[in-house]
Amino acid sequence: MLKKDLVDKIASTGLTKRQAGDALDAVLEAISGSLKNGEAVLLTGFGKFEVRTRAARTGINPKTLAKIQLPETKVPAFKPGKALKAAVK
Repeated sequence: MLKKDLVDKIASTGLTKRQAGDALDAVLEAISGSLKNGEAVLLTGFGKFEVRTRAARTGINPKTLAKIQLPETKVPAFKPGKALKAAVK
């Protein structure tokens, strides 16, 4: 499903496509902003968006096969909720 398709589904609830697009953009921006600040976003029944820390590790440069040290990084993560898991089954 593309973002355009999601906007169309939201618009089918009675909003215009522009309003649906603006609403979707606002939700995505709010989630991104919260994750950027290190806050988790819990959507009950759907899931939890959070920031996880990936530990520093040794990697390999595929071109030279030299070992390199990869630093600790923060990555976004999603843990599906019980209702979403049940819906996918």
